[in-house]
Amino acid sequence: MFGNRNRLKLKCAVCLLLALVTIAAYWQLSACDFVGFDDYVQLVDNPYLHEGITGKTIAWAFSFESSTYWHPLTWLSHMLGFQIFGFNPGMQHLVNLFFHIANTLLLFFVLKRMTGALWQSAFVAGLFALHPLNVESVAWVTERKNVLSTFFWMLTMLAYVRYTARPGVLRYLAVLAALALGLMAKPMLVTMPFVLLLLDYWPLERFRLDRQAGNISPETGTFDNSGYQPWPGSRLVLEKIPLLVLSAVSISLSALSVQNLDTTILTGSVPMKLKIANAPVSYVIYIKKMLWPSGLAVLYPYPETVPLWQAVGAGLLLAGVTILVLRKIKLKPYLSVGWLWFIGTSYRLSDWSRWVCGRRWPTDLPTCRSSACLY
Repeated sequence: MFGNRNRLKLKCAVCLLLALVTIAAYWQLSACDFVGFDDYVQLVDNPYLHEGITGKTIAWAFSFESSTYWHPLTWLSHMLGFQIFGFNPGMQHLVNLFFHIANTLLLFFVLKRMTGALWQSAFVAGLFALHPLNVESVAWVTERKNVLSTFFWMLTMLAYVRYTARPGVLRYLAVLAALALGLMAKPMLVTMPFVLLLLDYWPLERFRLDRQAGNISPETGTFDNSGYQPWPGSRLVLEKIPLLVLSAVSISLSALSVQNLDTTILTGSVPMKLKIANAPVSYVIYIKKMLWPSGLAVLYPYPETVPLWQAVGAGLLLAGVTILVLRKIKLKPYLSVGWLWFIGTSYRLSDWSRWVCGRRWPTDLPTCRSSACLY
């Protein structure tokens, strides 16, 4: 019991440290104004936000007229924020900061729960908290959708880990509810079912492969099979079907919400050859900015051309890394999981999404996508 109490105190100390360093890095936001790029158009000058949460504004938030893509929960969070804090930009920024701190702590809890590795989990959470690529999501009120959807992304993973420890209807419904709320905050969570399959392989070890099911013991560093049951792969896939249905519904609603937009800003105006050539280059540039975050901007103009050598070189690099990590999948599964997580969930940065007015790197989730590699 004494050992358990000490471990609990240590985890609390880590959580406090993570929260304090995040506050120290971002506290200046309390004195910042709204940004003259979307904040006024989307929020300050939006008459529906002025009214707060009413039947009329809730109906508007769930309609297809509310935004470029369907994210009613984000609109409701803005309405509540303006209803409570008014047009105080500092407080609106601090709401984003609150969610970022919560996301940092949830990431630590999820990684610690899955792996049992305290200090590695704390390091990854700290990297997520302070990485420059996440500044945009925290310091830009309009990007509430990023920190809010990430909050439910983390809750979905936490609920899923609890479900795998002791499967049951109520625990599975908690996973569905968290994912549904996340999709209503931002449709970026459509890849979550595939991420959960990756987690089934490592570190949850739910596949009947070469190892026993379990998680990493914090004492021995080996896999502990208590509480986790190996399931056949087909059953694990079937288990994700309700989650895939939610993702499909979100994709359909988002597609409907952009039907009436000006087609000059949609990817239909970009030649297919350019989109194909730009996709692998975008991945490589994003990796570079994750490892060396310099030259960051709010908008990256879409290239008029992509040199053939860049497209081919980037494609070969991505293919080479993929082959390398897959060859090591049995010895170092964390490399494969981290890399496939990054490739799969970063589909938007490859510019296959509908927007072509400029390249925008999806923020807040990128560092935790590849963080599994740090184990």
